[in-house]
Amino acid sequence: MAIFLYLPYFFATLTRLMTEEKAQLKKRPPIVVVLGHVDHGKTSLLDYIRKSRVATREAGGITQSTGAYEIIHNDERITFVDTPGHEAFRAMRMRGATIADIAVLVVAADEGPKPQTEESIKILEESNTPYVVAFTKTDSPRADIEKVKNDLMNVGVFLEGYGGSVSYQGVSSKTGEGISELLDLILLLAEVSELKYDPYANPRGFIIESRKDSRKGIVASVILKNGILRPGIDVKTITASGRIKILEDFTGSPVKELVPSAPAVIIGFEEIPAVGEEFICGDADVSEILSREVKNKPSSEEKKENMLPAILKADVAGSIEVLREIMESKVKILDASSGDISDGDVKSASAAGAVIISFRSKFGNKAIESFAKNQRVTVLDSDIIYELVKSVDEYVEANTAPEIAGRLEVLGVFGKKEDKQIIGGKVSDGVIRTGKKVEIRRKGISLGDGKIINLQISKVDAKEVPAGTECGILIDSMATIKIGDELSQTATK
Repeated sequence: MAIFLYLPYFFATLTRLMTEEKAQLKKRPPIVVVLGHVDHGKTSLLDYIRKSRVATREAGGITQSTGAYEIIHNDERITFVDTPGHEAFRAMRMRGATIADIAVLVVAADEGPKPQTEESIKILEESNTPYVVAFTKTDSPRADIEKVKNDLMNVGVFLEGYGGSVSYQGVSSKTGEGISELLDLILLLAEVSELKYDPYANPRGFIIESRKDSRKGIVASVILKNGILRPGIDVKTITASGRIKILEDFTGSPVKELVPSAPAVIIGFEEIPAVGEEFICGDADVSEILSREVKNKPSSEEKKENMLPAILKADVAGSIEVLREIMESKVKILDASSGDISDGDVKSASAAGAVIISFRSKFGNKAIESFAKNQRVTVLDSDIIYELVKSVDEYVEANTAPEIAGRLEVLGVFGKKEDKQIIGGKVSDGVIRTGKKVEIRRKGISLGDGKIINLQISKVDAKEVPAGTECGILIDSMATIKIGDELSQTATK
């Protein structure tokens, strides 16, 4: 029974420890991501907020890579993660919502919700990210906020006063009207969310950009979520590690320390970390974050074998990640890396019969460009991602061999009259069908086309012959077929 004498002391000690633990936690500024449909004014809104003109410098008027910026409103810091707006960047927007504490869903007051608006809503719901709605282009003659509010209800967004709790604000990126109030809503939502950080914890956060600089080495842009970041400490992700040699804030100024939720630049990684990875510092075990890393599911090897081989190049690692996600269903990716197109890239492409798909990446020098021309290596390049996708689609359509529906090896030749010939053979792959065209090849060289008039299995007419079956064929073709030739039938013929 004596043990009960110690219970009051035990609970007092537990309460003290919990109070001390809570006391050491400090308030953390919100990290905000802006999502919405392309051309609904996301970049223009951020331009006004941070008093810059990014949109005018972006190819095609669309933000092409992810960056982070810090502002001060009413003496409170807010970090904005600028995410791309075209549908090709779904993966980047998803990562932005994961990194962020709060989101701003941008909806144009003169258009209402569009496909990418609905996609953004789904991302926010799946990631459980609280958000506010910003009605942009309120100064447009066609603006109708009341109609847009009703339209949002139809896609599952219930605003305050409309049966829900989602706050909203109309804004104009031209005049600045409503933007201060929008920032107030963000800070209010951050206050409700009680964002905290532990100054004594091992620093950790996310990689939002990475590249190799010719002078500085490997440069990684990061968002810090916990702990205090200082030069001289070890840093690691699942794919890279190093020691922080130089620490810069988002303006590029060297600093001795940064606290959450600061955007930062780390120089000191020994390898290029993958964009979107979580990083940890100090003596923390990297296995802690292994379970949280999202792995891309590879496409089937059988499908890849029939794809056009390609080498991907981009200016920075963030672009490579997006480019890989877009292209993996279109081409067989042999390699993907950031930086200039090198002679090694050209050699690899030439040896594999591959094309180089380049986004914002140029030849290292004129000699490498000449080398690529001499090796007849095709380079598809553009500074605008959706134009690059279009070029790749057109090239793939023009240069990829059609899918083979069936192949047959000619085992016997039994007679020929004018353009009609009777042969025997065995279907080695797929299915050969009557009434369809076939390509006739001899030792890999095309002799021309023909059309199957009749098929027989054991002297009985058949509409099709499966793999592993011998058959007789009556074929109409100008080419003279010989034993050992191959007949192939595509899915489109």
